[in-house]
Amino acid sequence: MTTQTIRQPAVAGMFYPGDQRTLKHDIDSMLNKAKPQKPRGTIVALISPHAGYTYSGLTAAHGYKLLLKNQYDCVVIVSPSHREYFKAISEYNGAAYKTPLGKLSVDDTLRDEIASQSSFIEISARGHGAEHAIEVQLPFLQETLGQVKILPIVMGDQRSEFCFELGNVLAKVLYEKNCLLIASTDLSHYYPYDTAREIDKRTVGDIERFDYEKLMDDINANYAEACGGGPTVAVLSAAKQLGATDVQILHYCNSGDITGDRSGVVGYLSATIVKGN
Repeated sequence: MTTQTIRQPAVAGMFYPGDQRTLKHDIDSMLNKAKPQKPRGTIVALISPHAGYTYSGLTAAHGYKLLLKNQYDCVVIVSPSHREYFKAISEYNGAAYKTPLGKLSVDDTLRDEIASQSSFIEISARGHGAEHAIEVQLPFLQETLGQVKILPIVMGDQRSEFCFELGNVLAKVLYEKNCLLIASTDLSHYYPYDTAREIDKRTVGDIERFDYEKLMDDINANYAEACGGGPTVAVLSAAKQLGATDVQILHYCNSGDITGDRSGVVGYLSATIVKGN
């Protein structure tokens, strides 16, 4: 059952500024600083990190800056579930997500259509309550696309079957719709700097080659690592079925590059998936 609930900010003041003016200023500053490569076609999807803005905000800005002259009817954000495990994929059942910059309405028509396509997909609040991986994307969307509708999706289980099913459903439902896909993910977690870069190189390589099946295999074999690996596989799969032809890596770094502490780092990636013009 859907509700008129508005999902309140859970990590404002922690992952990003809770004050509207400061938040807007910080995002605008990161967007101004980012110098992403020009996309080689029409943007179908982004891969974007979800750490605190101090760590991954500039990386994220490389992708979001490319949206400034674009318009979409809806943005579908696919996220891992960091705090709640459940054997399903959850589309938010409320009316909107709120940030210090205002509310973004949930596209309930698209939500219902997607849920009708798979028994794995439910309309519920499971996974959404304290999850940061969707929330941190939203202020960037608000500063680049304005009051666009969103569809927040949390994967409570990232097994291969769920990833490929979600990719197939998204491709089927979004065909000929003007929607942007976003996979919210960080890369390896808490390895020494050089080890992290080696692991991330394999993960980024699979993504850059647009080989989501190899990425899934490498994650399952612990050869590659990404906390949002499942969302990334699903979005890459959907994007390819929607006609995307190319993945462009826009920015990579890890927390050691930001803080100087290289003892245990987290990797961050921004990439765009495009369809040739």
